[in-house]
Amino acid sequence: MKRFLLLEDGTQYEGEAFGSTQTVTGELVFNTGMTGYQESLTDPSYTGQILMFTYPLIGNYGIDSEVSESALICANAVVVNEVSRLSARNDQNTTLEEFMIAHHMPGIKNIDTRMVTKHIREAGVMRAAILDEVTTDSLAELKKAPSDSALVNRIATKQAYPNPAIGKRVVVIDFGLKYSILRELGKRNCDVMVVPPSTSAEAVMNYHPDGVLLSNGPGNPEDVDQTVLTMIQAVQKLVPLFGICLGHQLLALANGAKTQKLKFGHRGFNHPVKNLTTGRIDFTSQNHGYAVDRDSLKQTDLQLTHEELNDHSVEGLRHKDLPVFSVQFHPDAAPGPHDANDVFDEFIQLMNAK
Repeated sequence: MKRFLLLEDGTQYEGEAFGSTQTVTGELVFNTGMTGYQESLTDPSYTGQILMFTYPLIGNYGIDSEVSESALICANAVVVNEVSRLSARNDQNTTLEEFMIAHHMPGIKNIDTRMVTKHIREAGVMRAAILDEVTTDSLAELKKAPSDSALVNRIATKQAYPNPAIGKRVVVIDFGLKYSILRELGKRNCDVMVVPPSTSAEAVMNYHPDGVLLSNGPGNPEDVDQTVLTMIQAVQKLVPLFGICLGHQLLALANGAKTQKLKFGHRGFNHPVKNLTTGRIDFTSQNHGYAVDRDSLKQTDLQLTHEELNDHSVEGLRHKDLPVFSVQFHPDAAPGPHDANDVFDEFIQLMNAK
């Protein structure tokens, strides 16, 4: 079945349908990872986006129920060059297309994804639509389609729930939490309570945490309710605080810094990040379209600890006086690399010291 990928600037590409076949819109972004398509599709940080993979063959090792980052496919749709019809793993019976159909997720294949990626790198990320035909009204309808501004509220948990263990008590604020963060805390015997983003500082402290973790999540950090920043400002004075991705950006906002939208973001598993304290360079997993404004840190109590070597964007922060720090990359790194995994150990050390 013929389908079209239409971009907001009028550029269009012809391909073929796979997965489900409804018309869909969203911000078109690209991921440079060679593996990890299942982890990416189920990553809540992709909520509201059309996810395009630059690697030419996607789906070749099937679907593994144990590696999903959430219970659902979170991206609006997927764009690929070629999709594998079979799984190379004999123990996996579900193909990528079967997985997408089960979750009612549309896709388009036979697209020159690297050509589209080059276009986005020049023009910047933009909204796009996957549809059956392009008419004279299609572009106008795409531009009129409402943009999502409450993505965290859509994807985050509505009720608190535990992930118990015998160890440090950690309250995780869920802005779009990946399962791999819980797995890493579990490996370190953390007794975790996951709570909604609307949880007040008083309610957080009623769980008697040894530390608080601000999770990853989708969208513009400035769209998150002001009450979240108020909660962060109060909690960081009481217990060690650790922010990841969106949590890192919200920590920066709560301490007086600003954020900005990147031209095309960082999405993939090959981003070099330098630790400015030790000089060590790690290759990291990343998924974000916004970053902390480096110049805005000058009037805050935050110090720059990590930077991305390709564009020198802010990748890590530490508070000058409080046991508070954050990273823009994903130290949980599903499916990898695991160079920066020790950031979780640093969080444990802060709680032990406290």
